[in-house]
Order: sequence, then C-alpha cells, then structure tokens
Amino acid sequence: MTEITAPGALPPIAITGATGFVGRRVLALAGRPVRALTRRPQPPQPGVEWVLGDLDDTNALARLCDGAAAVLHIAGVVNAADEAGFVAGNVTGTANVLAAAAGVSRFIHVSSLAAREPRLSLYGASKAQGDALVMASTLDWVIVRPPGVYGPGDAEMRDLFSLARFGLGLAPGRPGARISLIHVDDLARALLALANAGPSREILEIDDGSGGYTHGQHAGAMARAMGRARARMIPISNRLLGLAASVATLMAGWKGELPKLSRDRAFYLAHPDWVARGGNERLGAIWQPQMGLDDGMADTVRDYRQRGWL
Repeated sequence: MTEITAPGALPPIAITGATGFVGRRVLALAGRPVRALTRRPQPPQPGVEWVLGDLDDTNALARLCDGAAAVLHIAGVVNAADEAGFVAGNVTGTANVLAAAAGVSRFIHVSSLAAREPRLSLYGASKAQGDALVMASTLDWVIVRPPGVYGPGDAEMRDLFSLARFGLGLAPGRPGARISLIHVDDLARALLALANAGPSREILEIDDGSGGYTHGQHAGAMARAMGRARARMIPISNRLLGLAASVATLMAGWKGELPKLSRDRAFYLAHPDWVARGGNERLGAIWQPQMGLDDGMADTVRDYRQRGWL
C-alpha cells in the first residue's frame, strides 16, 4: 500500500466498490486523493491508494477509513443464490464498514430504490436492512437510493440494447409502469458532491430529472441510439416474467452461474412504480443531473461498440 496524502494535501475519500461499475466512475471524476478497497491487486492509478481486502476484512477496512474525510460505501451484492448471500454483502458488509468509519465525519451510503419496497425481494430487504444500520449510527450519514443506473461499462443492460438493435423492447409487469434512470456519471458526481457538503441524515432518491419513464420510452431511447426509429414493445405479464426467471435460474444452475433474471429480481422488476422522489430538489444547491436520456443512451452505445458488445 502506497501512501499518497502529502502534508497540506486534502485528506482522502475512502471508497468501497471502487472497482465496480459506479465506483470506477467515482475514481475517474474524484479530482482529489482517494483510498479505495479492492479484493485483487490493481495497477497504479494517479491519486488512488489501493487497500487490499474486502468487506469481511476488518483490518483492511480500518486502514481504508483511517484519516479519511468521508466514506463512500458503494459496494454491495445485487445478485445472490439465496438470502444469506444478500445479507452477507448488504447487511453484514455495511455493518463492518460502519464500525471502521466510526471516526469519519461523513458517511455516504449507496442503497437502491428497491429498499423502498423491501417485501418484494430479498435484495430490496437486504438493502433496507443495511439502510437501517446506517440510520441507527451516530455518523453524519446520507443514504442515496439510485434507480436504474446505466452508462459506459454497464453489463446489466446489454441484453436490452441487443433487443433494441432489432427495434424491440420489453414491458414487464402491468401496463403504465414507470421507472427512473440515471447516467453513471451523474450518480458519481452526486456522490462526490455529497462527500463534501449537502443534506445530513437523509434518504435521497435521485434520477436524471425526467420525472420517470414508461418502459416504452426507455426502450425507444435505446432504439434511437441504435439507429432505429422506435421500439416495438413486447408485454411480459407477471406470470410470464416468473416463468422466464425460473427457466433462467435452471439454465444458469446447470452452468454453475447466477441467473441475470432470477426469481428475486423478477419480483421487483414487475413493480409498477420505480420513480425517484424528491432527492434532486434536496441536492439542487450542490448537484444537478447533466445527462439526458438520449445523450446518455448514445454515450452508452458508443462505449458498447468500442468494447465489441454490440
């Protein structure tokens, strides 16, 4: 581990999940010293001090948080084989980071809109439990609950873009369902802004400022980014969604993998209201979203093509 904080320099921000989709963009946009947790050795990166360890390694977490100006807890589990897997990543892991951050003045916890409806999924329940631990702490905390996060490097929406390439889109759940979205760079900027200032001891649901989209509007933007005039929507009832999840789980099990569409994920995908509420207004003095949906989708498609994903 190489120390990077020189006398008179800003103290570092400590980050978990720094090698993930969101965390990588936080590192790229930080503009100040960062201390980042990693499970595997990483190549040197200017301004970044890597700490080898994971959310179970209390010694590594102590090194990560020691002298930090703020902690951005981004790491979490979005897919697991069972409840224990979600609890280990999103509850126990959060408890360990909170304990290590006892002397840090600012704690930014990245949760999920799924925590708003904890009865729908094991994932949402585990995120809600992690949120409860943060709220019970004595730290100067903020909980950020993003909606669907997309952008360059995101593998979660690749299949949807592949459908959009053929002018198709999926509409899970009941007609009229709405979702919020946020480009990864806008989320990263919000987290970095909150590390320095802003509301305290609040839960913030943030998005791109649109007020939400239908699945058709989302698919249409992907189709336009792929050069298609529109997307023809394929409705998927809750029953069909559950069946598709069962098949995906069975096939993934044969391969020894976790399914992208698990039954747990299907339960919250079918919910009709995943629109963020109120967080943008609370952050108006320090942050505003900069990436609209069409520009964000075009940005994502450019990256996917460079990677050979499309």
